Amino acid sequence: MWIDTHCHLDAPEFDTDRQAVIERASQAGVGMIVVPAVMPSTFEAARQAALQCDGTYALGIHPLFAKQAGDDALDQLRAALQRHHADPRLVAIGEIGLDHFVDSLKDEASNALQDSVYAAQLALAFEFELPVIVHVRRSADDLLKHLRRQKAQGQAVVGGIAHAFNGSAQQAQAFIDLGFKLGFGGAMTFDRALQIRRLATDLPAEAIVLETDAPDIPPHWLYVLEKDRAQGLTSRNEPAELPRIAQTLATLRGWSLDQTRDLTTANALKALPRLKALVPA
Repeated sequence: MWIDTHCHLDAPEFDTDRQAVIERASQAGVGMIVVPAVMPSTFEAARQAALQCDGTYALGIHPLFAKQAGDDALDQLRAALQRHHADPRLVAIGEIGLDHFVDSLKDEASNALQDSVYAAQLALAFEFELPVIVHVRRSADDLLKHLRRQKAQGQAVVGGIAHAFNGSAQQAQAFIDLGFKLGFGGAMTFDRALQIRRLATDLPAEAIVLETDAPDIPPHWLYVLEKDRAQGLTSRNEPAELPRIAQTLATLRGWSLDQTRDLTTANALKALPRLKALVPA
């Protein structure tokens, strides 16, 4: 079976045909979907989407929503973690992290808020003994800085996944050394994504997990040009695309598709240990 380690199945883009999306994923062999929340107002939607697809979920505050989430967002996250911690379908704290790409966040106040929310969620991950799903956009060094600081303070998180990884080989190794797997998805299918494809080719086999980030980061065969998007065309990604995305990884590595499935599934189970009890042997 394939595991989609990052899919926003609760997103509004799926409201009209969510069950059909789930059925297509199942028919494609995607047997487990991880649904990460992005702020408290989406916690229950993410959990319900996970239940609907017989999958799993993560709870966290995404850096792009740190301000929108409100001053009590961390208190709401703690309460939700306390309420659902015994739920085996809660597999991580996420999607959390830092974003230094979006122009609207490039100011001192936004950076400070992202930093404080991210650090607080790492502390919660340590407290609740859950791995983290980390958003990485031009922020790998700062993410690593916080992880190392938590470790030095005796609050090391139990690993997790660096989602949609696009950093350097050195940054990749630093995440791996801290117990993380690295997520690869639709961006890897573009010939021009040289750095991502180089990483997918060269990283240790045990470091890679697969994801779609659906409805976002569509693979090249779904991509719609900006001029066409202006005309109303969409490029919605969905979890059923995962095996075809995996074929790119298989080609880059010289693996069979079955080998790619088995390796990345095993890696996902290590990154998110609670999955083991839910995935058939």
